[in-house]
Amino acid sequence: MAPRIQTADVVIVGGGPAGRALATRCIAHDLSVILVDPHPSRRWAATYAAWEDELPAWLPAEVASTRIERPSVWAECVTTLDRTYCVLNTPLLQSLLSNSSMQVIATKAIRLTRASVFCADGTHAVGSVVVDARGTTITPRSAQQTAFGIVVNRASAEPALDGNDAWFMDWRQDNGTRAGGQPSFLYAVPLDSERMLLEETCLVGRPPIPLTELKRRLHIRLDNRGVVAPEGPPVERVRFGVEPPPGLRGPIFRFGARGGLMHPGTGYSVAAALNEADIVASAIARGDDPLRELWPHSARGVAALRRVGLNALLTLDPEDVEAFFARFFALPVDQQRAYLSDRRDAAATANVMMSIMASSPRRVQKTLMTAPFHRRSRHARRSRTPD
Repeated sequence: MAPRIQTADVVIVGGGPAGRALATRCIAHDLSVILVDPHPSRRWAATYAAWEDELPAWLPAEVASTRIERPSVWAECVTTLDRTYCVLNTPLLQSLLSNSSMQVIATKAIRLTRASVFCADGTHAVGSVVVDARGTTITPRSAQQTAFGIVVNRASAEPALDGNDAWFMDWRQDNGTRAGGQPSFLYAVPLDSERMLLEETCLVGRPPIPLTELKRRLHIRLDNRGVVAPEGPPVERVRFGVEPPPGLRGPIFRFGARGGLMHPGTGYSVAAALNEADIVASAIARGDDPLRELWPHSARGVAALRRVGLNALLTLDPEDVEAFFARFFALPVDQQRAYLSDRRDAAATANVMMSIMASSPRRVQKTLMTAPFHRRSRHARRSRTPD
């Protein structure tokens, strides 16, 4: 049987936030789009968040379900951040990025070329540009973020917050971490006017902390703070790789986390994809190379420095992680923003890293200076059970 051929200006494989953001902006630039995804109607269940100043102007303000004007961090002491943090309304975001003008092929892509996608149902999708936006992959050697969280009402969550509006990171060790164990932190944010997410998070690990251990730590932490959780609360489980697959400059254009837009030191990628979607769509509409627009020399420099930062996090001794973040969050907010959000200012990223090194204890300085040369972290050289 001859394949069914469908054509469009752009064929995007992957219907998550990155793929749909790019599809939406391509349509805004009068490009036709085919979206290939095996489960295009699956409801997005993840909690997405971003700094308010990261969100693009083309998104309506109501996409943020909550805004925390001054989130807090505990790293050796309490620090309040002068930067508004937003938790996104996931169903609304999915709705906004589901433009009815895109053709949707509900099947799995089995082979991609520069200008075509061969699908499991026999469809052959052809476009001037093919985009792979299928997210990251996980291998035994992948650096990963893991988290286990529960959703409770705001009143129940109050004892965990110590009077703060939200915890962006709370590194206190009242969570039952055993001596020398890989550290984790509490992430506590309001989802809406009534609900709060309380989540124990392994920022990055190779291997990461297992979800069962994070669940144990979360319940110990909440018990120690007097939080009474309801029976059978809604649960969020998180596990994803923070590094893109190799070969970003291969024949297939990649976007989103698969295309290197995830910050390897934080695990954040949605805001970057939302911001870069219009830049890439505009380049495609002009007939320019989207890879060149997405990855100019300055962006490649930032990515290289962020990989050094990832290696540093993976290499730090457990007892030094909290001290590292204490130095980071003591920096002026413009420097924090430069490291966390700016993809194209390598000089600013380097200055932040040098500032942290200069203020760190000598043993941490030594680790940070040698981190680029470590192919595997100390955590990876231990057994696969972190505690």
